[in-house]
Amino acid sequence: MSDNTARMRTIFRTKTSRALDRMEDPRDMLDDSYDQQVRMLQQLRQGLAEVATAKKRIELQGQEMGARYLRLAEQAQQALDQGQEDLARMALQRRSVLERQVAALREQYAALEKQQANLQENERRITERIAAFRIEKETIKATYTASQAQVRVNEAVAGLGSQLNDAGATLDRAKDKVAQMQARAAATDDLLRSGALRDLTAAPDEDLDWQLASGASRADIERQLKAMKDSAAASGATPKGPDAWLSIGS
Repeated sequence: MSDNTARMRTIFRTKTSRALDRMEDPRDMLDDSYDQQVRMLQQLRQGLAEVATAKKRIELQGQEMGARYLRLAEQAQQALDQGQEDLARMALQRRSVLERQVAALREQYAALEKQQANLQENERRITERIAAFRIEKETIKATYTASQAQVRVNEAVAGLGSQLNDAGATLDRAKDKVAQMQARAAATDDLLRSGALRDLTAAPDEDLDWQLASGASRADIERQLKAMKDSAAASGATPKGPDAWLSIGS
């Protein structure tokens, strides 16, 4: 049971991951990554500013302690000149304590100075990397946009080709139907002429007129055939010359 559950979870995660891949836009992914890097750079610069502020504070404190160190030396000398050795000794003791404090402060200042230098170097390198990433990001986005447009164009062309194929098939079917209708019209016309199919829209007895006209036409053809035979038997030739047309039908 546990194996089946694990397998189902794996399949679900795989399908979910594929669906998310289809939904993700690489341009948005690149912009998000760029924004994260910019935020990290801002945090680095903020830390650099804090280190610089702390270093400046120690520097001012060191200057104050240095001024006091010199003043204690002067006070010790004045006390000694006045014959007040105890007072001179006290000034020198304070000067000694201050000297140790200045030494510790100097170590802190050196550490902050080193930290500031490291942060400045990191800030420089990260700034360059982000600038390079931004250029590459915009290039990739432009390439993706162009490819996306090409895909849409290709899909449109493919769809148009399919529609043209369908249109060609439609034209073929239309031509077949037109040919069938023409054949049907010719067949019904022949049936109407032969009298096998009665034309309800025709005038009364029109079929008789048509048959009489057809019979007259056949009789005229028979007459012409007989005349040709008689003429051939009589003269053996058909009338010729520029006025031969006058005898046509007579």
